[in-house]
Amino acid sequence: MNPDSPTHSKPAAGDGPHRLHGSHTDVLVIGAGISGIGAAHRLQVDFPELGFVVLEAQGNQGGTWWTHRYPGVRSDSDLFTYGYRHKPWRGPAIADGEEILDYLDEVIAEDDLTPHIHYHRRVTELRWSSSDERWTAQVSCVDTGEQLQVTADFLWMCQGFYDHETPHTPDWPELKRFGGPVVHPQTWPSDLDVTGKRVLVVGSGATAATLVPALARDAEHVTMLQRSPSYWFPLPTKHELDVLLEPLGLPAEWRHEIMRRAYVQQLETFATTSRDDPDSMREFLMDAIRPLLPEGIDVSTHFMPKYRPWQQRIAMAPDGDFFAEMRKGTASVVTDTIEEFVEDGVRLSSGDLLPADVVVTATGFNLAVFGNIPFIVDGAQVDFTTRITWRGLMISGIPNMAYAFGYFRHSWTLRLDLILDVTTRIFHHMREQGASVVTPTVRSQDADMRLLPWMPAENFNAGYVQRSQHKMFRQGDREPWTHMHEHDHERTALPQADVSDGLVYR
Repeated sequence: MNPDSPTHSKPAAGDGPHRLHGSHTDVLVIGAGISGIGAAHRLQVDFPELGFVVLEAQGNQGGTWWTHRYPGVRSDSDLFTYGYRHKPWRGPAIADGEEILDYLDEVIAEDDLTPHIHYHRRVTELRWSSSDERWTAQVSCVDTGEQLQVTADFLWMCQGFYDHETPHTPDWPELKRFGGPVVHPQTWPSDLDVTGKRVLVVGSGATAATLVPALARDAEHVTMLQRSPSYWFPLPTKHELDVLLEPLGLPAEWRHEIMRRAYVQQLETFATTSRDDPDSMREFLMDAIRPLLPEGIDVSTHFMPKYRPWQQRIAMAPDGDFFAEMRKGTASVVTDTIEEFVEDGVRLSSGDLLPADVVVTATGFNLAVFGNIPFIVDGAQVDFTTRITWRGLMISGIPNMAYAFGYFRHSWTLRLDLILDVTTRIFHHMREQGASVVTPTVRSQDADMRLLPWMPAENFNAGYVQRSQHKMFRQGDREPWTHMHEHDHERTALPQADVSDGLVYR
């Protein structure tokens, strides 16, 4: 990444989202969601002399917030920690998808990132050449069918962690028997009208927690069918501290920092208590929802999970909206398994029939390893299952490549900000060393270390994680080859991380 090299380039003025031609750039960012926009901001601010290009396969920025357009789509993390460290969040703590897209639009406008971002550009292959010391991206223009090549000195993978094209739906051969619409939230049809209809939502995760109250406002009735219960928390949309701060007229930056710290502390208390004293956290969560449930409901059957708190994401019900619909009788929960689909509903293993006019398969998504893009290093295709992570932001044996991956329990962006810091330090260290290439390389003393799954089930066992273990990279049993620590550890460990430990510069 030498800004004085003859191949150094920045996007030409006016080279907007649909005018990318084959070119070279210093840094190639894949993805224009929360991670890619964050990486672009950091490059713009800290390395103004470097050229960079952001390629996005979808037709607009936002990543998950552009893909997901189902009713009521919203954050299940507070926006004071989901928002960037540098960009104060001014709205309510829980925001809908459109508000988050507006926030990202502001970041793009304030940093003048539009000339750098190119939409409808799907990367189909990434090839590294050690002799040329650069990446070559094969790019398909989704809108025109044109094929391009973009070369770059450094690759920054910010495409998120799931497959935007193929959501997860269980293999139900008899699903075709059902006579009404069957929709997955990830591919929600804009013309679906549920007014006055009986809606069956299959699944009980964060998506179902959002969908059920939103659909219940128009539908005749919404039933959430779950195989087993999830933990719930009626998160207030406005923190009690924020209520106290509001009349003080504080600058937005002050309020943002105060509330960010308050939510960080709350999240860390949740995570550490769940780990160290799960019985106490289980009691806390159950006590929080009991007063909100309808009378006579079987709490142990429908709301008492068998796993420990935070071994999967907790379903957030802002201001208890999910339970309010249950009390009104417009929503209900059934815990059972599907025996078969029939013309007008679902027959359960218990023998009961759940009538439905619309079925929503809120059954999760599939993880994609780096966007399912093939990586080829010096002519050999990379098998990521044989590779090891370096601190959850680089991969062993892959030169000049960093990736963005956030938290499962905390807000994604809390970790994003930390790893942007580390990546920035790596860039600076490359300059100090006069290096053009950096590669995570397992040291001789680590060659015999025990390799662990990407995400051990005892840590986090959500279905989409366990379904994808077979195709994910691994982690070691020691630093710097580990990842998926909690924020209370990483907010100290990552800023102190030695960027020469396990990384070879040349």
